[in-house]
Parts: sequence; structure tokens; C-alpha cells
Amino acid sequence: MSPIDDGNASNADVRLGALTRREALGLGVVAGTAIGAPIDSLATPSTQVQQAQAVLTSSRAFVDVSRGNPVPHSLRGEALVKARLTPETWRLEITGEGSASVPNPLTIEAGTALDLSGLIKLAKTHGSKFLKAMQCLNIPQPLGQGLWEGVPLREVLKLAGRIDHVRRIYYWGYHNDDPKQLFQSSLSYTQVMETSPWELPAFLAFRLNGEPLPLVRGGPVRMLIPWSHGFKSIKWLQHIVLTNDFKANDTYANDNNDPESHLKTSAYITSCPGEGKVGSPHLVRGVAISGMSGLKRVETWVRRVMGGQSEVNSNSPEWISAAWSPCRMDAPPADWGHVLPLGMSSKTVMGFDPATGRPKQWPLPYSTVGWTAAIEGLRPGSYEVRARSVDLNGYAQPEPRPYQKSGRNEVEVRRFRIVA
Repeated sequence: MSPIDDGNASNADVRLGALTRREALGLGVVAGTAIGAPIDSLATPSTQVQQAQAVLTSSRAFVDVSRGNPVPHSLRGEALVKARLTPETWRLEITGEGSASVPNPLTIEAGTALDLSGLIKLAKTHGSKFLKAMQCLNIPQPLGQGLWEGVPLREVLKLAGRIDHVRRIYYWGYHNDDPKQLFQSSLSYTQVMETSPWELPAFLAFRLNGEPLPLVRGGPVRMLIPWSHGFKSIKWLQHIVLTNDFKANDTYANDNNDPESHLKTSAYITSCPGEGKVGSPHLVRGVAISGMSGLKRVETWVRRVMGGQSEVNSNSPEWISAAWSPCRMDAPPADWGHVLPLGMSSKTVMGFDPATGRPKQWPLPYSTVGWTAAIEGLRPGSYEVRARSVDLNGYAQPEPRPYQKSGRNEVEVRRFRIVA
């Protein structure tokens, strides 16, 4: 199951009847009243490899939510050179404003701006790589997941010397040199410089899935903020300004968005066939994102749809008293050599044990994991199935969101019929 499965019932792995060995891998069995228990995994190494290959989304398969008119990745030829969006012409400026002290500013005018070769050289001593799912604050599904490589932002800032009187870091990328199209974001100095050694850092990415970061994904270089939604991970990065200003300057703060919102733990349904037969398991598949609060489990609730019933939501008594059943989440791939780019060892990826090459925790922070449930024992009729995540704090989706503009994570529902 791909992390960005389109959910179409034509998926070759979704069929009603006897379970295949691939279907049994990671399967949770749910009875008609949503009371169920997981079945034993019947996975063979080959089926585990088949699942593992879906961990990474190809650069072209990410859902694209780029801004701009025209979008910068549509530029060609001399326009790309002028915009400094080729590997040879890319430059990053680091300057200060107001009372911020920046001893060694990096500027194009002075010929000191950081180029791509300089960033790659810095990566030889300070480079890192990690898996991260991309998610937009206002779009209710993951955009894709990649293996990102680059340099922590804190190491890049050290090139500007011993800075002082800095409380916040502003940054933005190329947006057609049109002030009205400027898209910018910001982080506190503490967020950038004092990341715990086991936490993924704010990061300048120049490679994706073992290849140079393509223009369509924000290349040659983009910012990547692991714990946040995509609006913090500015594409086509070219400017960093150090400031003593304490306020966020995020473009996304406009229109009532929360500029400090972090990635939410959420579950999504990617596949639920519209019709099934009595006596056969009805397979429901999905993907969950492990956000800042972690992921404990994914649950489903099956509800029979009868005439005259009222709508239910998370505040309804029926919802509150519903019996939710745990699903079976995918296990880590048995062989990460079949997942990562050719020649790359998982021992070199953040979040993995450098001795064994296995994930230190599962699911990995800020990444996706697949889940599956098989709904059995249903009589003919119409049904709804809902899926939700439960984080490590015990919050069940959509809690504890005060409103959706801090990150959409409403509980998905799909309808299906069971026929004789």
C-alpha cells in the first residue's frame, strides 16, 4: 500500500473473498459490531519487501501544492538562470536586520553568498538524512513521503559568525521577484539551535530519495522543518534574515492559520470498496501520520446506516459511546536495503540504530505507516466506516484541535454496501 494510495477500489490488492498472504500482512479483523482482534501475520520476506518498496514516494508522485504565478518550477532556460534556480546559479544569502549582530553576512553583492557546492561540502562533515512525510495544514491527506538529505540549519548559520541579539529567523524562497507573491516563514532561534540530539533538526535539503532535489520539489535547495506542516518547509530557498524581532512573519499566518502549528497525528482511509458480499471480509486500508505527539494505534468504527438516522460527529452521544476496534499497522520493512536508494544503509539515517540499522521506534516520527482492517460478520445493508488515530498522549482524533486551521485532522468516513 502506497502512502499516497488514491483510494480507488480498482487497487489490485483489494478483492473480496479469501485473503491473500499480502492482504493478511498487517491485517486487523473487525467484526460486524466493530469488535475484533488482529490476526497473525502471514508475511513472507517477499511480501514484506513488496510493502517496503512503498515507503518512499517518487519525487514526481508527491501531491503538488506549489504557489506562484507562474509556479517557479515551470520556468525554463534563461529564466531559470536569472532566477538562480539551477545548481550552478543557486545562492543563499544570510543577513541581519535591526539590532541583530551578524559578523559575517553572506551576500551576493559581496560575493560571499553560499552556493550549492559549498553546502554539499558542509554536508561531508555535518550532513544528515531522514524520512519525513509532507502534509499541508489545509489539505486532509498526506502529500507523500521521502528520504531527505542535507545540512541542519544551525550548521549553516554558523557560517555567519558568532551572531548576537537574534530571537527569530526569517526565510523565504524565489517567487518571481514579485513582492505580492512573496511566501515566507520563520522559526525561533531556540527551535533552530537547540534541537535535542535525538530530534530531527530544521534542515536545508538538497537531495530527495538519493537524487538531487528536483525543481518541482523546491530544488536546488529547500528548507525542511520535520515537525511542521509544509508551509514551514519553504521551497526554492534563497534568503535567511536574522532578527531580534520576536514575532512570526509567516505568510501562512494570514487567513487565520496557526503559524506555530505542528504536524498532527492523523489517520486516513485510502481504500474502501463500495460493495462487498456476505461472508467475505470487507478490506479497508489507510495510512496514518505520526505527528509530534506520536502514534499509539489506529482504530475503526463500523456503523450501520438506517433510514431516518441523524448525522453523527465527535460530539454526538453515539460517537462517544461507540466501540472502536484497533487495526493492524504495518510492521517495519524487514530489509531496508529494498527501500532506501541503492547503496545506502539505514544505519546512516536519523532515527535508526547505527549498529543494527533498525528503526529506534515505530512508526518513525513525522512519517507515515500503513494500516489495514478486515470487517467481517456484516448482514446485507448499508454501512459507514470511520478511522481515527490515537496519539501517545491518549488523544483520539480529532482531539485536541481547537479548530481546523491549526491543522486539518477530521475523522474520515466512507460508505459501503454488503449484498447477499
